[in-house]
Amino acid sequence: MALFHIILIKPSHYDDDGYVIQWRRSPFPSNSLAVLNGIALDCCERRVLGDDIDIRVTAIDETNTPVKVTKLARMIRRSGTPGLVGLVGVQTNQFPRALDLGRRFRHSQIPVCIGGFHVSGCLAMLPSPTPELEEARSLGISLFAGEVEGRFDTVLKDALHHGLQPVYNHLDELPNLDGAPAPVLPRRLIRRTLGGQSSVDAGRGCPFDCTFCTIINVQGRKSRYRSAEDVERVVRTNLEHGINRFFITDDNFARNRNVGEILDRLVELRKQHVFRLSIQVDSLAHKVPDFIAKAGRAGVRRVFIGLESINQKSLSSVGKRQNKISEYRRMLQAWRRIGVVTVAGHIIGFPHDTPESIVEEIETIKRELPVDLLHFLILTPMPGSEDHRRKFTEGELLEADLNSYDLVHVTTPHPTMSRNEWERAYRLAWETYYSDEHVETILRRAHAGSVSIGKLVSGATWLAGSTGIEGLDPLETGILRRRRRLDRRPHLPREGFLKFSVHHFGRLITGNWKAIRLHLRYRRMRKTIVADPTSFHYRDQATEFVPTDSIVNAEAEPMSGPPLVEKAPKKGWFK
Repeated sequence: MALFHIILIKPSHYDDDGYVIQWRRSPFPSNSLAVLNGIALDCCERRVLGDDIDIRVTAIDETNTPVKVTKLARMIRRSGTPGLVGLVGVQTNQFPRALDLGRRFRHSQIPVCIGGFHVSGCLAMLPSPTPELEEARSLGISLFAGEVEGRFDTVLKDALHHGLQPVYNHLDELPNLDGAPAPVLPRRLIRRTLGGQSSVDAGRGCPFDCTFCTIINVQGRKSRYRSAEDVERVVRTNLEHGINRFFITDDNFARNRNVGEILDRLVELRKQHVFRLSIQVDSLAHKVPDFIAKAGRAGVRRVFIGLESINQKSLSSVGKRQNKISEYRRMLQAWRRIGVVTVAGHIIGFPHDTPESIVEEIETIKRELPVDLLHFLILTPMPGSEDHRRKFTEGELLEADLNSYDLVHVTTPHPTMSRNEWERAYRLAWETYYSDEHVETILRRAHAGSVSIGKLVSGATWLAGSTGIEGLDPLETGILRRRRRLDRRPHLPREGFLKFSVHHFGRLITGNWKAIRLHLRYRRMRKTIVADPTSFHYRDQATEFVPTDSIVNAEAEPMSGPPLVEKAPKKGWFK
């Protein structure tokens, strides 16, 4: 019986020195990889290539696992069938790395297909394929645009018969997710993430019109959903394998049509199992009836919120009209009352921004909004967004190196700031918010309220240390950096073994020592606050209660099930 190998790789991207960004433990699981892995396993069970061909699936997340191209290519050649290498969920900053990997597999005559937001975004929004997509096609690499549910059988059969199409474009045919194969990752990959969490996309698509967003043009403005039964099945399956932390990756989980039933099922499931959830929502989620109260009972312990800015002119300039500054404090207080850690994204580089205005805005946030953690991003015209389409078609200057589209590098001119001023404003944002004085304020607010002070110590270390120590976005920062001497961008010189080893281990020791010192400093703050008998009575302007009928009061009715506020986990991000 013949053996057909499917190698699914979620590529990383290169750092400023040209080395692949990789960790012993990376921050989050790749949901794109989980989705493709689940679909591939379903194809295996259905024997889509015939009863005489076995399918073997190998999933690799390069952010925590080396991609050994020579070994994988040899394994495929020995199988007697062409096999398929799928580079999945490839974002713009990952495309150069994906192309380098694809080139090496194609050198061994192995079929390769690249999919993800960069391919889909470019084909959805631009009049013709970009140079890097043309280069991929010239190497014999196939491109896949859109979502793969219901289409992967065809790709596998084409690969088996040496007939991959140059482009598979399914952008106009968004699949129904109800009953689709469940996202699943091998336990070994989940264990290589911080907190050992799995992921599931309960829905895709977004109804809003933010001009910097790629989701609306790739996954559509019409939202599609998995059934509550499917979501519960994913959670149960992972619990059976000892995985009890989950990230629901919906861009806005509160707008999911099935959110009520999903939360109800998870509330019931928590009567039998202990698990925790992280979700993403918009700034108006607190107005969805019973949403926050149910989310707390269902085990939500961390929520990511698109705050973006508190400057209404900036929000209006990018079409984010749904964010209302007057609601921010009410929204954050609603989450705080049930003990949820809030992590808000804040964008640097709107047209009206200056270094001075950004510092002033952050000082206002520190003083008036009870947000726990802020995550700063540089406004970037990502391929697939309306901002990028407009700049591209109008001939505006855009950064040519796609590796820089990682939300920490400036990639386009700003109306009022120079590149240096923009980069300085980004650094100032981190330094201003994560000053020792404000970190202590964040911890005091947590101790006086319902939020775990231990989680915030770890969270502040992670966020403040990522850019300050590693120079990377927090979502790309994990534990114990790996650098492989041979995994450097092809156009950069290969360092000698001794020089590379000294450089790598020196940076590894220095970076970890700085992270440990930062974490210990925050722990000392925590110890002082906990020992202070008056700290339970701490109040400031941001924590003053704002009454409103629009808030769903989590305390308005008795709640059944486990308590909302749990003891802080023993293992934090940097513990």
